[in-house]
Amino acid sequence: MAKLNTIGLDIKKSEELSKNLNELLANYSIFYQNTRGYHWNINGEKFFELHLKFEELYNDLLLKIDEVAERILTLGGNPEHAYSFYSKVSSIKESKQVSNGKKAIEDILNSFSIIILLQRKIMKMASDANDEGTTALMSDYIRAQEKLVWMYTAFMKK
Repeated sequence: MAKLNTIGLDIKKSEELSKNLNELLANYSIFYQNTRGYHWNINGEKFFELHLKFEELYNDLLLKIDEVAERILTLGGNPEHAYSFYSKVSSIKESKQVSNGKKAIEDILNSFSIIILLQRKIMKMASDANDEGTTALMSDYIRAQEKLVWMYTAFMKK
């Protein structure tokens, strides 16, 4: 019989979910810092529009970072917090200073591709573990991010 954690989920499956959520946390953290950089350094055409959009995005990413860390804790794990860990496990890499809006949006779209694929993987794992909390969280994120991908992609078409 499987041993259960305090919220009634299999401990081993929860540990594996926590590991993958820490990978997601790493990706979100690098994505967040990159987006802060785009916000700070953007210039040229569409400055005002992109400056505001990048701020909206990094504020949303900051909330997700906190929610993912709290979900890891809820599962009985420990959220990683060191940027050395983040840079080692994140598939999203640090952006150097980016001031060109199109380049920033290309980077954002690439980051969303990485994040959404990882969240789909976590959602499947969570579903297999009967972890409705993580499944719902990933589903909510994916739905909202797919819309953002559509909107950023539409912006790039001129």
